[in-house]
Amino acid sequence: MNHDPQLAGHLIVECLVAQGVTHAFGVPGESYLAVLDGFHKYREKIQFVVNRQEGGAAFMADAAGKMTNRPGICFVTRGPGATNASIGVHTAFQDSTPMVLFVGDVASDQRDREAFQEVEYHSFFGPSTKGMAKRVERIDEPDRIPEYVARAFATAMNGRPGPVVLVLPEDMLTKSTAARPLPRVDAVESWSDPGALRTLRELLLAAKKPFVVAGGGGWTPQAAQALQRFAENWKLPVGNAFRFQDTFDNHHPLYAGDVGIGINPKLAARVRESDLVIAIGPRLGEMTTGGYTLLKPPRPAQKLVHIHASAEELNRVYQADLAINATMNAAARSLEVLTAPPDVPWGGDWAASANADYLENLKPQKLPGDIDMPAIVGLLQKHLPADALVTNGAGNFASWTHRFFKHHGLAKGHKTQLAPTSGAMGYGVPAGIAANIVSGRVALTMAGDGDFLMTGQELATATQCGAKSIIVVLNNGMYGTIRMHQEREYPGRVESAGTTLKNPDFVGLAKAYGYEGVRITKTAEFEAQLVAALERPQGTLIEVMLDPEVITTRGTLSGIREAALKR
Repeated sequence: MNHDPQLAGHLIVECLVAQGVTHAFGVPGESYLAVLDGFHKYREKIQFVVNRQEGGAAFMADAAGKMTNRPGICFVTRGPGATNASIGVHTAFQDSTPMVLFVGDVASDQRDREAFQEVEYHSFFGPSTKGMAKRVERIDEPDRIPEYVARAFATAMNGRPGPVVLVLPEDMLTKSTAARPLPRVDAVESWSDPGALRTLRELLLAAKKPFVVAGGGGWTPQAAQALQRFAENWKLPVGNAFRFQDTFDNHHPLYAGDVGIGINPKLAARVRESDLVIAIGPRLGEMTTGGYTLLKPPRPAQKLVHIHASAEELNRVYQADLAINATMNAAARSLEVLTAPPDVPWGGDWAASANADYLENLKPQKLPGDIDMPAIVGLLQKHLPADALVTNGAGNFASWTHRFFKHHGLAKGHKTQLAPTSGAMGYGVPAGIAANIVSGRVALTMAGDGDFLMTGQELATATQCGAKSIIVVLNNGMYGTIRMHQEREYPGRVESAGTTLKNPDFVGLAKAYGYEGVRITKTAEFEAQLVAALERPQGTLIEVMLDPEVITTRGTLSGIREAALKR
């Protein structure tokens, strides 16, 4: 069948529509004008969200990928556009998020001359196990666009999910082609070996103190529900990996807490004393393993079962007693039918005490100032709908929701946490906006003052798109995490050492972008402002004036300094 030719740039957009993409995020550039014209042609089927900076666009694409388990799409121009977007690509790589970044490039006849804004993208983005992308490819022939786009989607979703970079020469995009999109690509499932499942059952029967750590990319509501049934069948305590706190329902009596930064000391001790750790999905990176101390590489003291979607990840850092290559849907469904004995060897007390330790950890310490952050998180818990998305960037401010907010999460049908395991500042604001754009659900962003100023300009994107989010900015006038580390390492010598911030008027800034802005100085003022923000048609920024002394959920800045001076 013959088809009328169209511009290659138009075909790119048509291929995205064929893959089910409804939103693409980006900053326009003259290097891909033909693609932008394609978005106009197919505007009834796909929306191009115009961002204010490429880092924000890539963060939005990552958030979309996390929510849908299909590649988030980002378009940027060559050179500065691509390098600005690299923060989101790196986040997607470390977080195992499917993404495709399209980069408009110099024309083919100008390559390798250091043309205007030219970058060699294979070297810059990888690919490698230490790089930023799973695959980097350049499309030189318009007729092969469907092949490259379909392969990018398959690569981004299969195995360990991650980002793919497609480079688009400017002159290629303006050529005509009669090629047609390939059908929608879906991720393939990798099933557990029956022999390995028998071995896992034997390990469970021999254990006295087993513990499950769940997280990583690729989880669906069905997989989370199957994991819950597996845990219930075997009376297993379950902890969620760093910033995957919605993998297992935090309200469940088998939940033990999050295994990440600021871990409950009792939970850390429990992981260390376990005789069998079953890691389902996480790659067991530095944050989830407490700097490789909860599990010591290369051979942990505990028996280790590591289940992961990528064969390349298994036995890369940790030599597991049992390594199972399986996707999360397949793994969880295999585990839920693993027959448990009437009475498990460890009884019910092991899991019950783990949950009791988690609940005990929800009781806050008394800290100075007029703002009670645990109470504020409690108000978020009270008023946010169960399917609300809670987002954050990187900084000590995130520890308040990480410790005190309880996610129903995927087992109840929705992903509810969007947070960067890469520790990228500035992620939360664009992620919250993207979450609202893609899902229409309530999105609440917890941000620090320094964190907000990394990507706060994306509020203009939200206003232009008719989207909204609620942003709680904790203003303590500093880069708090780094100040905390400075006081530990160089106590009392940090006033002019790079962490003090002179901030703008956040309330006025929010209003300038089309959001409502309010400031509170006392806990009692927060509830009314949160309720109003939920009812308001546009987004809201709530600035919370936080005492600089309140540096963590467990202690004060002066306390850290005094302890350091006594060393």
